[in-house]
Amino acid sequence: MKTMTKENLKSAFAGESQAHMKYLIFADTAEKEGKPNIARLFRAIAYAEQVHATNHFKALQELNGTPDNLQAAINGENFEVDEMYPAYDAVAKLQDEKTAEKSFHYAIEAEKIHAALYDEAKKLAQNDNDIDGEEVYVCPICGYTVKGTSPDKCPVCGVSKDKFAKF
Repeated sequence: MKTMTKENLKSAFAGESQAHMKYLIFADTAEKEGKPNIARLFRAIAYAEQVHATNHFKALQELNGTPDNLQAAINGENFEVDEMYPAYDAVAKLQDEKTAEKSFHYAIEAEKIHAALYDEAKKLAQNDNDIDGEEVYVCPICGYTVKGTSPDKCPVCGVSKDKFAKF
């Protein structure tokens, strides 16, 4: 693929991915404000943006088998832990942006766990196995993720276990 087309696809993928997430967040706000039909519209268009992002990602030819996809996920999580978030956090500290510091802290702690979970899954997938059927719990405040049972309180942000999302 020619460089300019590849870069344009990457940019379009990023833009559509951000729109997808932004519209889901907007939908949650509309729902809380008692506007369920506007929330539904946001969710529908968020799905359309996901379709666009998926098409762009497939066109980039970066979709592989599960072990390779898990390695790509591990690489992404490790980049965030080792480089991206430490740099972002340093700037936030320098500029005394406490809300950003907290957001980056939450993310980096969760990303460490995500990389480990993906690594565990990759070892199984390389032998053509799936992970066990344990439930996965995610903290809605910081993104802390755990398989099995949720802790009484999130070890990162302290939210109670009854707030965790179950997958």
